[in-house]
Amino acid sequence: MRNTIQQNQANNIHSMLLLLIACALASVGLVMVASASIDVADIRYGNPFYFTQRHAIYLMMAGIAAMLAYQVHMKVWQRSGAALLVFAYILLVLVLVPGIGRTVNGSTRWISLGLITIQVSEIAKIFVLVYVAGYLVRRQHEVQGSFWGFMKPVLVLSLMVLLLLKEPDFGAVVVIMSAVFAMLFLGGVKFSQFSLVMLGSALAGAALVWSSEYRWKRITGYIDPWADQFSSGYQLVQSLIAFGRGDMTGVGLGNGIQKLFYLPEAHTDFVFAIFAEETGLVGSLSVITLFMVLVLVVLSIGQKAERLGAKFNAYLAYGFGVMIGLQAFINIGVCSGLLPTKGLTLPLISYGGSSLIVNAVIIAILLRISKENQLMALGQIPIPTDEMIGEKSKGDKEPKGKRAKSSKGSAPTVQMSFMARWLNGGRHSA
Repeated sequence: MRNTIQQNQANNIHSMLLLLIACALASVGLVMVASASIDVADIRYGNPFYFTQRHAIYLMMAGIAAMLAYQVHMKVWQRSGAALLVFAYILLVLVLVPGIGRTVNGSTRWISLGLITIQVSEIAKIFVLVYVAGYLVRRQHEVQGSFWGFMKPVLVLSLMVLLLLKEPDFGAVVVIMSAVFAMLFLGGVKFSQFSLVMLGSALAGAALVWSSEYRWKRITGYIDPWADQFSSGYQLVQSLIAFGRGDMTGVGLGNGIQKLFYLPEAHTDFVFAIFAEETGLVGSLSVITLFMVLVLVVLSIGQKAERLGAKFNAYLAYGFGVMIGLQAFINIGVCSGLLPTKGLTLPLISYGGSSLIVNAVIIAILLRISKENQLMALGQIPIPTDEMIGEKSKGDKEPKGKRAKSSKGSAPTVQMSFMARWLNGGRHSA
């Protein structure tokens, strides 16, 4: 009884922390979008609060979408994985159809729906991770025991990679596939197989960079941005100037200079550079800390779900945690010169309706997982069994040589993910 009470208290703390951090980041985003976009909006649209008003509307839409997503039981997401993946493919094909897809700065990534323009790769992120989480539950023995079981989802998603590169949206490819590989790794795939595929993926990524002139220019601009500070290195140079001006405590909110048409995309991809200029090292470290705590809370929610036997919930939480953390790391790394320039938004902070709404839905799903953890611990909803979660679907065969040995009266072998083994110090528990 005491253990159950302690688990529920921990779940409540995780939910509150997750919600508070998400709201804090969204609040920072609203303030910084207003600060970074006032002058650009005034010149372009004659309304200094044009982007601020739209971002506030996006926040309200994100809140509504999050409340709706929170009502959806996780079983519904699990059963809909294949359908959602097909829908993601349909969207990625439609965006490339002339007259449907909208092209901005040479990239065709958006579909206009009147009041809002959706970026299809953002929606695909959720649907892909839902599908992979369901696959890991259905084919757990196959993933952990054979190379083919590991490669199946990778091959299924290879067409999606090609469609995203056609837009082009190399950043979405990196984020989505990195999260997928992390989920597969945490699902218990063999390290040797994982290393081999990761090496091949890294070589393929290097080949894509080498074969594309604009990507190669970004690499050279990253290595020495000052060598071509008015062309390939321009964005990074202006971003570094913003960081330099920020010093320890910043120049003050609203007093930044780089947003005055020096730094392109100041309210979207490079909003963190403006934040660093106006709040300094102290403000920058505060936001970085919030993201780190957010990821740790998400992983902890996944850990609780796995210990309760809700493997789909656990894998999905792990995937979302990796994706949010990775996207934040890439955006901040690009702004600070740690990584080559790449067009990725900062989750919950950057201006952009699709990104904001999708991230709000992700937070809502994570809150739902935490809520179901609490209900399972209280016995108000059944704890998933192997049969219920489809750990081994009809027709699946265990790899040769990996069949669990069992005898009459003995307990079955328990398959554990990498995360579960690590959290338990390498000890298997029945």
